[in-house]
Amino acid sequence: MPDSQPQPSHSSSGPSGSSGSSGPADPAALLLCGARLTDGRTVDVRLGGGRIEAVGTAGSLATEATRPCGARVDLSGYLLLPAPAEPHAHSDTALSAENGGPVSYDPQDVQRRATEAALLQLGHGATAQRAHVRVGDVQGLGALAAVLQARRVLRGLAELTAVAMPRLLTGVAGADGLAMLRDALKMGASVVGGCPDLDPDPTGYVEAVLEVASEHGCPVDLHTDAADPARLARLAAVAGGMRPGVTLGPCGGLGRLPADTVTRIADQLAAAGVTVVCLPQGGCGGVDRRGTAPVRLLRTAGVQVAAGSGALRDVSNPVGRGDPLEAAYLLASRHGMRPEDAYDTVSSSARAALGLPEVRVEAGFPAELLAVRGDRLAGALSLAYSRIVVHRGRVVARTSAVREYCNTAAGTELGLPRQGRGEVS
Repeated sequence: MPDSQPQPSHSSSGPSGSSGSSGPADPAALLLCGARLTDGRTVDVRLGGGRIEAVGTAGSLATEATRPCGARVDLSGYLLLPAPAEPHAHSDTALSAENGGPVSYDPQDVQRRATEAALLQLGHGATAQRAHVRVGDVQGLGALAAVLQARRVLRGLAELTAVAMPRLLTGVAGADGLAMLRDALKMGASVVGGCPDLDPDPTGYVEAVLEVASEHGCPVDLHTDAADPARLARLAAVAGGMRPGVTLGPCGGLGRLPADTVTRIADQLAAAGVTVVCLPQGGCGGVDRRGTAPVRLLRTAGVQVAAGSGALRDVSNPVGRGDPLEAAYLLASRHGMRPEDAYDTVSSSARAALGLPEVRVEAGFPAELLAVRGDRLAGALSLAYSRIVVHRGRVVARTSAVREYCNTAAGTELGLPRQGRGEVS
């Protein structure tokens, strides 16, 4: 079965318990047994009603007899984490690099690509995803309609939301884009966005986006290289205090500015409550706009920084993986972030950027979880091959990897761990 295909939980029923209640089994209940947490504890975690019901020491929930449980999943050897989220995807162009020629915006093609891309990212662990979708020009509203249809198909597997991205919003040519943007929100786009860098009047573009967002009570997510300090200062001034919030990304241009300039901009963005989404796996524009925002400097200034995947095997990045853990790995390996802080950018901070509630492996929090084979976060970011993804309290995706070596004396003499089903010839 391909990695992108959601797979059922390979678990069996068995007795379990609940703290202080009795009654018929919850058909949606799920017991995660023997999972390791980042603080070193090994625990059982009971899920029900889309939330975490209880967390106890290993074996404690499985041996309670007060209430039967539904399915069980053995997570021995796995690290259990809050699930990552994808704050910056391009579903309408995903998986189009190998087709050759212009990207097809036929609605059926867009829906197929958007669905497959979302499943690939779900298999990596992203149970919530935000897609930037172009509206206007040749594609009109067709690409958006296709992504929204993919969202309906994915319901129960992953949460997919759409950002409407018109090309122009100012001048005579921008009037059509403004009307298209309002129509996109009526259709079901839930975020107002776009790329002010492409408009002849970038400041006017931003003002138009903020006005429409204010009218509809929508968050703003602007696609910008962020290479103009004066423009960023004006944006921070008008965006300050706006709710539900303003996000900028990928902001690779910040990395090409002098450090003192970036420090000043970071202070302005932090004061305005603007979130920055960086793309450490590669940009989603031209090669001349590659680069990652200065994450550590921004975080030091108090800016909320999330990390996204950007292009997923389209012309901007033909090898894009769409893997949040790879984004965290790159932030740790190339930008010197602690593994815990790097993972935060793709989990807690990414969820906050999407306006989603916080997830912790504690009772009462949403059951949005990722189990990765390994016992430490650094190792999981390094070799995160086997994964189990939980959305709304049920297993929605599995990826299993088995490494085999030929049977040699070296491993036997040294007593090295070996994984496999037989000798490799």
